[in-house]
Amino acid sequence: MYLDNDDERVLAGEFGETRQKMMEILVALGGVYGAEKLIPIASAQVSGASYKTIGKWGLAWLQSLNARVAVPTVLNPIGMPQEGWQEFGIAEEFARNQEEVVRAYRRLGIKIECTCTPYYLRITEYGEHLAWSESSAVAYANSVLGARTNREGGPSALAAAIIGKTPYYGLHIVENRRPQVVVEVEGGTGPRADHWGAVGYIAGKKVGNRVPIFSGIRPGRDQLKALGAAMAATGAVALFHVDKITPEARIFSFATDGLDRVTVTESEVEDLFAETEVEAVAVGCPHCSAAELRDLADLLKGKTTTKPFYVFAARGVAQGNPDLVAAIERSGARVIPDTCMVVSPRMDEFHSIMVDSGKALAYVPGMCGAFARIGTRRECVEVATS
Repeated sequence: MYLDNDDERVLAGEFGETRQKMMEILVALGGVYGAEKLIPIASAQVSGASYKTIGKWGLAWLQSLNARVAVPTVLNPIGMPQEGWQEFGIAEEFARNQEEVVRAYRRLGIKIECTCTPYYLRITEYGEHLAWSESSAVAYANSVLGARTNREGGPSALAAAIIGKTPYYGLHIVENRRPQVVVEVEGGTGPRADHWGAVGYIAGKKVGNRVPIFSGIRPGRDQLKALGAAMAATGAVALFHVDKITPEARIFSFATDGLDRVTVTESEVEDLFAETEVEAVAVGCPHCSAAELRDLADLLKGKTTTKPFYVFAARGVAQGNPDLVAAIERSGARVIPDTCMVVSPRMDEFHSIMVDSGKALAYVPGMCGAFARIGTRRECVEVATS
């Protein structure tokens, strides 16, 4: 892999041991995937931010680093809200360790905006190269925004953030962004027919790690978010196209002849919606947008929760919409920033959780050890307030 003079000096250790280690990670990654060079990135998003997932050894590694990031960089959700974690039911020992993780990342120059929806922070634009790591954020950036990023691991995203570059391979190359399979979605008229998280849950299993292109559907941005997040969870989809909707579909819509075709049937989607009792309800996986908070506020108007109901959102989105947060919380529901239902130990205390997300349906059983039931957002509100 070609390295310029500055890259060679970093690799030789002239700019410190940490930068040398980070360059070694990028060079090794580039070697594995046959990258011909490194390319500059516009931003990075680093996973491995919750103490629940990285533990004491991950924390020790972070504390050993001595450098600053070279590009705007944010974190994936941590294991608790930065403020009010006591009310959220977080143990003091976990909180102390989580605060050490946050301090370690802050010392590296990373902005402590802890979210799986960094695109709401407007840190990327069409065509920019990124090093993002959270699966749903990667799918959204590539598919909905038309930016370019591979699905980075936590260490490689951090290495790219510190060096300001990433290896040129995979979805950074236009040719690799061509569709590989056509997905057709059976139309339906029921209240769950346009539950795009459920559609994505089924589609991800069918397409695996291929680049799908959907035809004949018209989801909005939040629905595209739900679709991509679920496909990234049940498959390994980092990029998808929707004919006449997503920005690169116009480039590739004529390149579908001869591709494999799969269908997501109405009955497959409907079969996901089993009606069982749950102990808690959680929405916001990925984190809620302002429009989704508004929808929740409308659905909860005049209602009172009868079981724990958590709404997860980025701190910036929650702080930017205080009236919506207040309206939601008047019902007894709680809007929780910085963390999520998957990486917080709080959710491990429940044996069954209702979610409105295909991504959460896939991750909650393994990450929280709980049974997951999926429903529409309206159904989640009904269960939480019945």
